[in-house]
Amino acid sequence: MCGFCGIVNFDKDISQDRHVIKEMFDTLSLRGPDEDGLFLDRHVNFGHKRLIVIDPENGSQPMSFSYQGNKYTIVYNGQIYNTKELKKILIDNGFDFEGHSDTEVLLKSYVHFGYELPKFLNGIFSFAIWDYKRKELFMCRDHFGIKPFFYTFTNNNFIFASEIKAILKHPDASSAVDDLGICELFGIGPSHTPGLTPFKEIFELKPGYFAVFDENGLKMEQYFSLETKPHEDSFDETCEKIKFYLEDSITRQLVSDVPLGMMLSGGLDSSIITAYASKHFENCKDMFKTFSVDYVDNDINFKKSDFQPNSDKEFIDLMIDRFGCNHTNIVLDTPELANALKQAMIARDMPGMADVDSSLYLFCREIKKDVSVVLSGECSDEIFAGYPWFFREDALSSNTFPWSIAITERQKLLNPNMASKICLKDYIDCRYQQALSEIEFLDSDSMETIEKRKISYLTLNWWMQTLLDRSDRMSMASGLEVRVPFCDHRLVQYMWNVPWEMKALNGREKGLLRYAMKDVLPREIVDRKKSPYPKTHNPNYLKAVKDILSNILNNPNAPIKSVLNEKYIKDILDSDGSAFTRPWFGQLMTGPQLMAYLCQVNMWLEEYRPKFIL
Repeated sequence: MCGFCGIVNFDKDISQDRHVIKEMFDTLSLRGPDEDGLFLDRHVNFGHKRLIVIDPENGSQPMSFSYQGNKYTIVYNGQIYNTKELKKILIDNGFDFEGHSDTEVLLKSYVHFGYELPKFLNGIFSFAIWDYKRKELFMCRDHFGIKPFFYTFTNNNFIFASEIKAILKHPDASSAVDDLGICELFGIGPSHTPGLTPFKEIFELKPGYFAVFDENGLKMEQYFSLETKPHEDSFDETCEKIKFYLEDSITRQLVSDVPLGMMLSGGLDSSIITAYASKHFENCKDMFKTFSVDYVDNDINFKKSDFQPNSDKEFIDLMIDRFGCNHTNIVLDTPELANALKQAMIARDMPGMADVDSSLYLFCREIKKDVSVVLSGECSDEIFAGYPWFFREDALSSNTFPWSIAITERQKLLNPNMASKICLKDYIDCRYQQALSEIEFLDSDSMETIEKRKISYLTLNWWMQTLLDRSDRMSMASGLEVRVPFCDHRLVQYMWNVPWEMKALNGREKGLLRYAMKDVLPREIVDRKKSPYPKTHNPNYLKAVKDILSNILNNPNAPIKSVLNEKYIKDILDSDGSAFTRPWFGQLMTGPQLMAYLCQVNMWLEEYRPKFIL
């Protein structure tokens, strides 16, 4: 895993602008702490920061390759999981290899397949390849946007990078935020509309797309989207295919030349990964490392709720006993969570999920002390219908994104002057209807399947993207690579067409997955009710974020006052968050988390100094 940036300018020689590209790629040092490289040419500059995972000696970037009178240069972030199959195809077609890095395979695969390459890839990736003869830049991002790719075009410079902060280091880049950006931040955020960022002139390459930039401009093409088709497999066949895809995906993602581990919460998803990984490490159990996270005094302060029905420890212990994990339990303290809010915001380049982000950042930072690669159970809930909104009538009939129904409260949070010019509800409604219009249905779909297709599509393309952003930014800010086996595009595509009646077997969240795993996992794990990523229940955290937010409001020059409603923020502060009557985002961003989010907003305004254009 790595970070990269680049500049293309057809109108002038930029080969002497070393200082510009270096300042950009220096912002990405946390993503690639092991090695860096620069490529300077007349019209193209590349910068790369490398986290070494595969082939330390031969995987350096930017990497160039000359073939049949042409030359190609790549910068790349990610991991290709079908490298072995691609390499065989290339060898059969006369290609030689100097090492075993997936970077070399990816670059030579582009030479062989051209624009068709993305259709042959299984992995997590974003990359850019400069073609000397055609004078064009080919760019691509993985099927679900697990790896980031941002770009802007200004003053004849096409500028791209793994993170927004790198783009903003270019002297011509703009930090302007217009009314659309405000709507993205406070109407959609911390999610976002695919392709957009809060910054007016900075965009993301959409998941499942490739793009080509040449002297005629920028052209984009979608190479992957969910295909709606009849599900013809029997129930037993469906279970077997799920098990095949999961085991194959997990096994592929256990390849590494550096130490590797698994996140283990004792929930269904991480336990599935642990169980299959155990088979892979059967003859080398000392390498079978798992990691869990908890918080100081959570054993004392834990409060059972519908969203967090039980704590993780007893289930983690059950998995350790069953599969012989070499386990580490990482315990975070309240002050750490609050103090890491700014670093988490900087990692995201915008306000995020507050301590849901900062806790993952701290967790990854500790894991990095032992391993450089870790597998996570992320994305299973999106694919197998694990969230409450798949089942709750109020969410299904809300006519908006079900994880973000506090639209009135969001509008009220805007500064009155700004609120008079912006209607968040209109913007949210527009994006919601636009998303629904992209869904393809079958004539044979039952009414229930149609409704569930809608919410599944929204969850896969909006909510899941937010969690994947979180996973990438928090882990890479720690120099750790996180892999997500459940997000294998073959599995997601297959599950997209499984009828709801089968997917929600016995009326349970992830009912089908539970049934398929009944012979793989202990019964207690299979039957365990969904419990989300653990959060602190320590009342000291509320005090910590209240203190930070109070200090912000006591500062007459705090930038948040020019954007948000100071009186409403004080009400939220004085009521410990209950003045904001519904969760800001998802189920867990209430009370302390909402106040922590407001702290992140002020930190973002101070750090990035956006120029508001309304």
